Amino acid sequence: MDKRDHAPYRIGIYPVPGFALLSYACTVEPLRAANLLSGRMLYEVVHFQPGTPSPSSGAAEVAGGMAVGEVPPLDLFLIIAGGDPATITDKRLFNWLARLARATRQIGGVSGGPVILAQAGLMEGRRMTVHWEHAPALAELHPGLLLERRLFVIDRDRMTCGGGTAPLDLMHALITEHQGASFARQVSDWFLHTDIRAAAAPQRGGLSERLGTTSAPLLVAVGAMENHIADPLSLNQLAGMAGVSQRQLNRLAVAKLGCTTMAYYRQLRLEAAQRLLTHSPLSLTEIALATGFSSSAHFSRAFSEAFGQPPSSLRN
Repeated sequence: MDKRDHAPYRIGIYPVPGFALLSYACTVEPLRAANLLSGRMLYEVVHFQPGTPSPSSGAAEVAGGMAVGEVPPLDLFLIIAGGDPATITDKRLFNWLARLARATRQIGGVSGGPVILAQAGLMEGRRMTVHWEHAPALAELHPGLLLERRLFVIDRDRMTCGGGTAPLDLMHALITEHQGASFARQVSDWFLHTDIRAAAAPQRGGLSERLGTTSAPLLVAVGAMENHIADPLSLNQLAGMAGVSQRQLNRLAVAKLGCTTMAYYRQLRLEAAQRLLTHSPLSLTEIALATGFSSSAHFSRAFSEAFGQPPSSLRN
């Protein structure tokens, strides 16, 4: 997934006035460091503002950039918010976000940003997370949301992050996917960010503890699997991110996990589907798509083989 010969990955950032300064810094600084350490423009950051500089939760403000309402070519767009984002009801903002969602490969929110995306109707049928401070109110406002208490969630064309220092872990995952684990580690080390947390860190033990291994390639591969439930990666992609051959990755998986890499990946996706069946109102077809299966029939066969009963039985 190395992008050395490609154009810079273009990320749009809208820090909503009153945005959380720490969340903003933890989002943009790893991108700046990646450019600095590589000696190349790997990431181009495009800022948006509502006509005047956006003041942060502290003394800083973000000035310059494009105006809110513009829709330039982007690979990823992130809205960062603080304060009480549930009070934002600006229809023009929501319409702009909807246009960005259609025109951009991926759109997401950080800290209170996911609340604004949900208010705009852009998180339906997508797993998501948000800063814990906003979670109860958001669940009450939108009880149908697939809200999870995780550091960050990447679900196909949506990316949400709880804020605080969690964007450091999100950016580590993004840079790992693009540039490989070794370079991503250099970027994290630049910020003394030596304890990389998995996306599910708030609710579960560390990835190494859960898997019972300290094998770096395997931890990188499984972390990538957890970030790509709806859009599964290939064995070649996983091995490339982990910095080992496909054969070596499979050997590690069999030795430490008791099955091949892709068999473990399939089980992860089926377990995610099992949780959605019991805790969400999504249809079987929607759950199949949300867990990376090409059709509800394919999903039903795989689920029945794994759990000895069809997925519909959990709905009965």
